[in-house]
Amino acid sequence: MIDGGLIDVAPSQQGCLSKMAIAPGDAGGPVRYTLRAGEHRLDLNARLGKPLRLRWTGAIACTHCGRATRKSFAQGYCYPCFKTLAQCDTCIVKPETCHFDAGTCREPEWAERHCFQPHVVYLANSSGLKVGITRGTQVPTRWLDQGAIQALPILRVETRQQSGLVEMLFKEQVADRTNWRAMLKGEIEPLDLLAERDRLLSRLEGGLGQLRQRFGADTLRMLDEVLVSFDYPVLEFPRKIVSHNFDKQPEVAGTLLGLKGQYLILDTGVINLRKFTGYEVRVS
Repeated sequence: MIDGGLIDVAPSQQGCLSKMAIAPGDAGGPVRYTLRAGEHRLDLNARLGKPLRLRWTGAIACTHCGRATRKSFAQGYCYPCFKTLAQCDTCIVKPETCHFDAGTCREPEWAERHCFQPHVVYLANSSGLKVGITRGTQVPTRWLDQGAIQALPILRVETRQQSGLVEMLFKEQVADRTNWRAMLKGEIEPLDLLAERDRLLSRLEGGLGQLRQRFGADTLRMLDEVLVSFDYPVLEFPRKIVSHNFDKQPEVAGTLLGLKGQYLILDTGVINLRKFTGYEVRVS
């Protein structure tokens, strides 16, 4: 059945999971979620308050090469791809360790397309104040994937390595991770991110100045952006976090109560679908 451009998943349809497609709501409405299982699409906002069942078939396919794999590495890759792809290198999660200039990058052409692109350093409120980095093209997707209720871009830099070095400075003052359990409980209070930005920039003025001297005055540019807020489609937040895991329990079922970050919130527990990218599931 086709409705608004989405192919609704019929009973017993199956496919390999991708991370949920998330988009800001229209006119300040709730964030929109779409489940992706192979070629099939399901409007999850329309399923709120209704039963949902996902059953893992036992099969996993690498999201890069498509080969079958007994175990998923780095959220969706087979072991050969995990060991050879630049996007699976540790410098992706620790950009300050970039080794492109040393000539040891696994895929220099891939790096030029992804790492040598403008990146944004931002503050967000997902489980409290945090700093983060993302490619400019991933705004606001990155914030939605993290379940942020507020976000504020503060700096634009020229490369991923530079964004990692800036983030290291901020990590001396503020967290860089989301407490997913706190995020899912829905008890996060709004913050004055503009005031937090000014406070942090004042404290880190010396370190940021040193980076400008190293890379050039124009490589770290201040941004004058407005604060962005998001409303997630949640009927009821869980009082106690119970986490589902396909590796331990192949069937996950319950009434869909909410969606936040890359999590489904069911009356039986929560599940991070991004963690199971490449897992083949039957959806009903």
